[in-house]
Amino acid sequence: MILRTVSSKNTTLYYVQKSYRQENGKNATKYVERLGNIDQLKARFGEEDPIGEARRYVAELTMAEKTAQETITISCKPSALIRKGEKRCSNGGYLFLQKIYYELGLDYICGKIEKRRRNEYDLNEILSTLLYTRLLYPGSKLSSLEDAGNFIEHPESKIHQVYRALSVLAEESDNIQADVYKRSLKLGGRDTGVVYYDLTNYFFEWEEEGGLVQYGHSKEGRPLPIVQMGLFIDREGFPLAMCIEPGNTAETTPLKPMEEKLREKFGLSKMVVCTDGGLSSYGNRKNDSSGERSFVTVQSLKKLKKNLQEWSLDPSGWHAEGKDEEYDLRDMDPDSCYDVLFYKERWDPTAMSGGEVLEQRIIVTFSFKYKAYLSHVRWRQIARAQAVIDSGKGKTARRKSPNDAKRYIKEEHCTRDGELAHITSFSLNQEMIEQESRFDGFYAICTDLEDAAPEIIRLNGGRWQVESLFRNMKTDFKARPVFLKRDDRIKAHFLTCFLSLLMYKYLEKKVNRGGRHFSTDEIISTLRNMNFLHIEGEGYIPTYTRTDLTNNLHGSAGFRTDTQIVPKKTMRSIISQTKKRTSDNDD
Repeated sequence: MILRTVSSKNTTLYYVQKSYRQENGKNATKYVERLGNIDQLKARFGEEDPIGEARRYVAELTMAEKTAQETITISCKPSALIRKGEKRCSNGGYLFLQKIYYELGLDYICGKIEKRRRNEYDLNEILSTLLYTRLLYPGSKLSSLEDAGNFIEHPESKIHQVYRALSVLAEESDNIQADVYKRSLKLGGRDTGVVYYDLTNYFFEWEEEGGLVQYGHSKEGRPLPIVQMGLFIDREGFPLAMCIEPGNTAETTPLKPMEEKLREKFGLSKMVVCTDGGLSSYGNRKNDSSGERSFVTVQSLKKLKKNLQEWSLDPSGWHAEGKDEEYDLRDMDPDSCYDVLFYKERWDPTAMSGGEVLEQRIIVTFSFKYKAYLSHVRWRQIARAQAVIDSGKGKTARRKSPNDAKRYIKEEHCTRDGELAHITSFSLNQEMIEQESRFDGFYAICTDLEDAAPEIIRLNGGRWQVESLFRNMKTDFKARPVFLKRDDRIKAHFLTCFLSLLMYKYLEKKVNRGGRHFSTDEIISTLRNMNFLHIEGEGYIPTYTRTDLTNNLHGSAGFRTDTQIVPKKTMRSIISQTKKRTSDNDD
């Protein structure tokens, strides 16, 4: 290949030209790539020597083409033993994660921190190792270092350096989150006009309290101390910011400080905050109804004032999207309207404890499909409650959560004459069953937005994405149980989980293009199994199975490792390519 120039009256254009032999045996040439005019060359290769750099680029293309056409012969002796302790198999799946790590500028962020702190270890190497292994080989910090030894590039950090780095990461947590958000904008816009917030908790494998680790309401019913994580995501489901709070902190408390962090460090002040009902107190709603913020939150029908509850359950006055008429649920056929979502709405000025008035809009929805689902769930719970009663184990029927089936078991200590009974009887609580069945099919939302009700209902429907990310962290990435004890290291652990999740979401978005959707388990398992047999002096032979998913991975990354052998020089080039940032013009 050569660098060819084509001149005209206005400008001179530069091309990569290749010679080849046609089927008839005659020589011919063709343009492989258009490099542009001199200004475009300077923008791509630098101001100092753009033409010289362009020639070097063409030489690299020529060498790569020759390498691709080579035939590599491997010589092996059946009588020769492999060297004792020699690792011949390496994982290359981390390279796809490494490309995203550098595209997000996490190496640059680590570099900024090291300039201020002058650490005696490589923070970038430690953070990248923790993130790659959290996705591929989730485990302890020590096991992460050991597992990273399976990568084509081996980290040199020691475990005591990892623990020191955790303390630094904890101190810089808010700045890292803000910086990685700003740098992620170079990969494409982030839709932060609507953000979703939720909170979950993570348990520890000991009973001692201290610092962040406190006893609180465990969402899994475990009698162990916990910490709480608050998480913001954008409208597309990408993690935005997170915080770690003590396990005994009220669920409504972290929301306001988190929003202040988004405003001060992220520069985000205009947004609609969507939350679960348990996280949005009247104080939080009032805070989100001021300035450029608005709120959409779930509202428990059982906790509404009596007049609002009666209005919500009234079968008349309902609407459907795209229809002008008003409906009465008593006149509707459940089968023909099974998938129709009915709604009604009204404004409710709510007086707060400080004398202020919160103007909020209540939107109630009803669905025959949702009614059938709740009814089915209830009857299964009733069956389990009856089984407990029939087994004679009613004495041990103690509720563990508000939705426990044992809530339907009624305990009686009196005879029919009202005398004190020596024997306790257990039966189904029909009154509770009837009371709960009144709310089947109904769902309520509160907001201060004036948009059309169907649009607000759709906005609220995106909350499932936060719950999905929490499941990913807890199950796929094994963020729990936590074995660290120092508060700073606990915070750093969850920061690495948060960043790993962000990297994974970008990888998932790249891979799941073209109509096909690959699950988290498929993607992670494929990366974990992308192993190579190292042939000393020659290169790396892939030992994994090539599939549609591996094709999508290579297509999204811009390099290929699924050839019969990847020569050493090519692998070095791939590694170098994964460490290129989206833009070299860093802030």
